Formats: sequence, structure tokens, C-alpha cells
Amino acid sequence: MTYINLLLHLSVVGFANAVALPQTVTLLSNGIKDWLSPPYTPFQAPLAIMPTSQPRATYTEPVNGTVIDFFEIDIRQFTAQTYPISSGVGPTTYVGYDGMAPGPTLQMTRGREAVVRFTNSYDRPSSIHLHGSYSRAPWDGWAEDVTNPGEFKDYYYPNGQPQRTLWYHDHAIGITAVNAYFGQAGFYILTDPEAPTTLPTGDYDIPLMLAGKQFNKDGSLFSPIDERVSLYGDVITVNGVPWPYHQVEPRKYKFRLLDASISRSFSLYLIDEANPSVHLPFAVVGADAGFMDHPVTTDNLIIAMAERWEIVIDFALYQGKSLVLMNERKFQTNEDYPETNKVMKWIVGSVVTSDVNNGPLPTHLADLKDPGSHTTIDHEFVFERSNGHWMINGVGFEDIPNRILAKPPQGGVERWRLINKSGGWSHPIHIHLIDFKVVSRTGGRAAVEEYEAAALKDVVYLGEDETVEVIANYQPWGGVYMFHCHNLVHEDHDMMAAFNVTDVDLSAFGYPDNATFTDPMAGIWRSKPRLAATDLQNIQDNILPLFAGLGAYPSTEGVENALQEYYVDHVPVDGVPPNVKVRNEVGRKMRKRKSCSSDGDDGNNDNDENVDDDFATLSR
Repeated sequence: MTYINLLLHLSVVGFANAVALPQTVTLLSNGIKDWLSPPYTPFQAPLAIMPTSQPRATYTEPVNGTVIDFFEIDIRQFTAQTYPISSGVGPTTYVGYDGMAPGPTLQMTRGREAVVRFTNSYDRPSSIHLHGSYSRAPWDGWAEDVTNPGEFKDYYYPNGQPQRTLWYHDHAIGITAVNAYFGQAGFYILTDPEAPTTLPTGDYDIPLMLAGKQFNKDGSLFSPIDERVSLYGDVITVNGVPWPYHQVEPRKYKFRLLDASISRSFSLYLIDEANPSVHLPFAVVGADAGFMDHPVTTDNLIIAMAERWEIVIDFALYQGKSLVLMNERKFQTNEDYPETNKVMKWIVGSVVTSDVNNGPLPTHLADLKDPGSHTTIDHEFVFERSNGHWMINGVGFEDIPNRILAKPPQGGVERWRLINKSGGWSHPIHIHLIDFKVVSRTGGRAAVEEYEAAALKDVVYLGEDETVEVIANYQPWGGVYMFHCHNLVHEDHDMMAAFNVTDVDLSAFGYPDNATFTDPMAGIWRSKPRLAATDLQNIQDNILPLFAGLGAYPSTEGVENALQEYYVDHVPVDGVPPNVKVRNEVGRKMRKRKSCSSDGDDGNNDNDENVDDDFATLSR
């Protein structure tokens, strides 16, 4: 069933209807809590499939052949009947992309860039992060780079990575949890026609957005706006529908799983409804960064907030049966409610209408860009709660002078140790810009999952009392980016920091520095007052040619090759390239001179009389 046909759109009502109302929690048994939302019987509504957004204009650069597609998305409030009308529960107010939640799917082709214009027609600020993309900093969704009500911003995306499941969602400072929870999230799927796959495609390749929600008695959403720890939700939605069912053919399907909850993680397993004690096997074939090295067969899959896993289920063995995707109880810090051990149901039919890409799974899926081995721990980051605030190494995002906690050089490989000393909470950690390899996990689960080891990731689940180590190559671009906990309540209060991928000088290789691409708050790319209507002729004749001529996204293969050549002649000192080391030292001396001057000291007691010489070194 299509998304539009499923949702019953009613009248628009005020945001005030969605405030948090007082709730009384009753414990039933075995740690299971009673309903907070109006009770709901699972598997009574069909799965919704989000519509695919279509480009409104396309431009081809005449010299280099770069193709850019233009899309438009409007952020606005709407209502939908989440509970059955027969239940007597009223409609739910959401705020979504193009008036739907999840938003429309953006289907992209590798090698075709995109400009997506987001217009804010609601009354709260927004910032859009394309999660999983190596977007340049001004289009990455920096939390303070907000689009206020009545404004729009054009986001410029490269679409140059290997095929993968991305998603776009809100990232506005301090209100990410509220915005995402009320509907600002959607799939962004990147495919590569030059890398054909034998895995299921088309109608047999289905995105599934999982999310825990909580509703008030009148059907409105219980708001996380006053939450400071977590909001797990007692209603499990898939593509916006509580506990849906989906009719499938007896053949292979691929499902793109995304946990878009603000606080709930899942430990998933599959059963035959008629034989629930047996966990059925399925294959994990993809992760955050796309296809894995090889398929991994498992009967359990852990997925935390913002993680994506692609799985293949062969329904041929279960003709005429019903399979249920289940969720382990007592998993990590998640709260259990009467039906939170269930996710969705598949009803298996008896007829196969197509056998395309229904053969055996390949033994090898993709050649991953392995960052290699790197034994040195470059940074340790402790994720903890302090005085009611969620912090990283005692620093929060509001601590502007101190929030840049790492400065990896462009093209440098670093190993980060992520530490959670608590048994009271867990943290899915997202590092923007890069894909990383999970190399160790101690404490807690005490091991890297087999499917994690075969994948590259941009989110890793840091469970209770766990320490996880990840290795990444900080490329292709320089710039200031965020890393944070993806429990969005923690992120908003204030478990987010930044890192600065420091540019190395690649001008000799044809890649000059451009500061407007490294500063996430560069004024030229900030949001602008909304227009009465979009002038598509202006988009075609002026806006898209402007972006095509920027040179913001040169060949990543070329940049990465240039970085390799650069490091042949610029051997890092203490892990830092010489010109970056000089730049950092100059910056330190200049900050010290400025500080000393304000105290009546000329600052020359730091042997910095050669600062001008240092600047000359930088220019070479």
C-alpha cells in the first residue's frame, strides 16, 4: 500500500496539542511496564511505502559533464490518523518533510550530484543533516546553521560514495529530538548502476524506518521537549505505522533497516508465528557505508539509533506462513512495555511474480576502503553525565571555545577510543564525514559483532560499561564537523562536540584550499528568506550552474591519490603533516599573543619572534 493512500490527512492543529502530559507508570510483571499510550493491537495495519521524490530540474555542466538534479522539500505540519478510527483515539499532529512522516524517499544515482532546497514552513528552526554523506561542511547540517521559519536553504550533495542507505533528518541545536521525533526524517538511497548487484531490487528492496513513539490519550504525540534522559516509547512504528504487516512473495527480499528512534535501540530476531521458540536465520549484507565485504548469516541483529543494516530474508521456505520480527526484552537500558517485544509481521503468499535477483547470495559483496591497521590511540573520549548534562570529556557543544576536541589532518588515519563507564545508559556514537572500522569492544558485550567486523560504519553502539575503538581515514575533505551521541535527548543536552579535519596543501596537485567549504557557518551558504514561488528557470539557468562551477566536489579518487602522494614527501611528525604542524603552532602563538596583549604583556616570552617566518613557511 502506498504511503499517501495509507495516511488519512485531516485538519492542521496547533503544536500545543502535542505537549507532554502527566503520565503514571504501572509495573506489570518481569520488569514490563503498563501502557503509557492508548493500547494498540499489533499487525492490524499494512506497511506504508514512502513515495519517491522526483527532481524538478536537471543541469549538465557543458565542460566536465557534471549532472546536478534539483529537488524541493517543504517542512510543514500535518495530521494523520495513526490509531484506527474505530478505536476512538483522535488524529496525530506531525511535522514532516512535504507533509508526511517519514518524508519522501530521495533516490539518487552515484555520479549525479544534487541540490535539495529545504523550505521551513513550520514555526521551529531546522537544520538538515544528510547522514552517511561526505558533504562539505556548509551542507552537512551543522547544528547552529539553522533555517528559521520563513527561510530556505539549498543543500548541495555529492552522491559520490559507493551505493548505500543514507537518511536525512533534522539537526537543529537543542531541538533535534523534538524535530526528528515529530517526523523530520526520511530515506536517501544512493545506487550505482555501474556496480550491478544480484541482491533483490525494485519492489523486493524495501526501506524500513523503525522508531519508538509514545502517544497521549487523545492521539497526540507525547513530546520529548522536557525529557533529559531518554524517551523510549511504548509503541513501535515502522514507516510511521504501529506494528504493521506486509504481504510478501515466497522469494528473497532485501530490507534496509534504520533505527530512527530518539532513544530506543533494538535486538532483533525472526520467528515463525506458529513456532516462536525457534529463531530463524537471515543474512546481513549492508551497513551504514553500504555493502559489507561478505554476507553474514545470523539469527540476531543489534541496531541502535541512526544505524542502518541491510538484511536479506528468503521467504521461499515459509510459503503460507507468517513471520514476525521480534525484539529482545531487557536489552541494554530500553524500557519494556506490553508489545515492545514485537516490530512487524510478514505474511508469505504462494505466488512468485518475478525471479529477478532471486538467486544465491554472492560470497563477496564489495571491496571496502579499509583504513588499515593503526595501533596508536590518538584520542580517548569519555561519554558521561555530569551535573545533569551529557558531556564528552567534560565538554558540551555549548562550550564554544573548547568544543573542538580533535584536529586530524586531512588524509590522516586515527584510532579513537570511545568510553562509556556507566551501566545506567548507552550511547550510539556518530562521527560525521567519515566511514570507520570497528576494531575492538571490551566490557559489556565484550566483542565486535561478526556483521560489524565485515562492515564500515558511521555509527557504533557504545553499550553499558563498554569501550569501543574505531579507525578511520579523515578524508576526502578538510573542514569542521560534529560527532555526538545519537540518543537525541543526550545530543540536545549536550553530548556533542566537534573535530577539525585540518587541510593539507594540495594546490600542487590541482586542489587548492577553499575556506568557504571548510567553515560550516560560511555566510554565503546560509539560509535565505523564502520566495513566493520557486523560479525553475532561474534554478536551471543560474543556481545549478553556480553550484556546478564551484569545484566543491572534485573526484574523490583524485583527492585521495593526491593525499597519498603528498604524504610521500611530507612525512608526518607525531602524526601531523609538517605544514599542518606549523599552522597549529602559529595559531597557538597568535592566540597566546592576543591573550597576553589583553593583559598588558606583549607575549614575546614564548620565543614567537619568528611568527612571520612561520607564516612564510605555511605559504610554501
